[in-house]
Amino acid sequence: MQSLESGALEPTKADLKGLTFGKRLMRFIPVYGLVILTVFLIGLFSILLPNTFPTMLNLRAIVSDKAIIALLSLGAMIPMAAGRIDLTVGYGIVLWHILAISLQTLLGFPWPVAVAVVLMLGALTGFLNGMLVEVARIDSFIATLGTGTVLYALALWHTGGRQMVGALPEGFYDISTTFVFGLPITGYYLLAITLVLWVVLEYTPVGRYLYAIGANQRAAQLNGIPTRKYVIGAFMASGAMTALAGVILASKLRIGQASVGLEFLLPALVGAFLGSTTIKPGRVNVWGTIIGVAILAVGISGIQQFGGSFWVEPLFNGVTLLIAIGIAGYAQRRKGAAKR
Repeated sequence: MQSLESGALEPTKADLKGLTFGKRLMRFIPVYGLVILTVFLIGLFSILLPNTFPTMLNLRAIVSDKAIIALLSLGAMIPMAAGRIDLTVGYGIVLWHILAISLQTLLGFPWPVAVAVVLMLGALTGFLNGMLVEVARIDSFIATLGTGTVLYALALWHTGGRQMVGALPEGFYDISTTFVFGLPITGYYLLAITLVLWVVLEYTPVGRYLYAIGANQRAAQLNGIPTRKYVIGAFMASGAMTALAGVILASKLRIGQASVGLEFLLPALVGAFLGSTTIKPGRVNVWGTIIGVAILAVGISGIQQFGGSFWVEPLFNGVTLLIAIGIAGYAQRRKGAAKR
């Protein structure tokens, strides 16, 4: 059962053939409009806030704060490519960052083993989501909402509502605190994963199959694509990405608590939905997702430096999500009209 439809609306060479430069530019504005807006906001805030915004300190803060959200957005984007949605990215990170700490402090696991266990549990949760969607035939929105709520309940049960605190090895702290060429290492994790996902989705059969399933699962099945296997694999990849984000969050916070993590759900989904409105509008894509997260980071950082209150960030995220879904829906209607 599909929750999303995947397709792309970027102009082809045939569409652009014979058009003047001005008309070509107009055709590309809907494709790269979000990129242009991001660059515009960076320039605007740099002019208005010259002493605080265009600084290495601000860049470090943005990378450190938003790398986890970007990882979650990329994780959510993978099932979206297959026309599914995964809400456990916002709930799973709560349990995984707690387990990454408690496995070391309570059970004495070495930190590499604790990280490996958390990653495997994340992938296993994704497998369960895939089975619920593909075998039990439950809509992905409902299935992952239910699974995510169970994960959150497990986090509450495991902590008893208390913080998980204990001495952790320096190697575990280094996962998030190391700086390379002046930037947090989490930014380099994000860059590496982004490049891998881009290559997989754009240049391998796996990516083509996922997009084909998202566009029309029945047609994909008739063409011999094992849709069930690829959808389950997409959920497993999403689960592993969520677990990785949980590990990084644990290393950054150094404590585990069930009240931390849920606030990542909305911006992660916003980034993934915004990703379907740019670069390849009408289809979720890797670089579009990164741009979606970037415009959230730039907008929120600039507004907060102007003195925006604590409620500005959730307001900005919520409004942006509505705009993103509206644009994505408009793009899908355009695609349908073009087909007719």
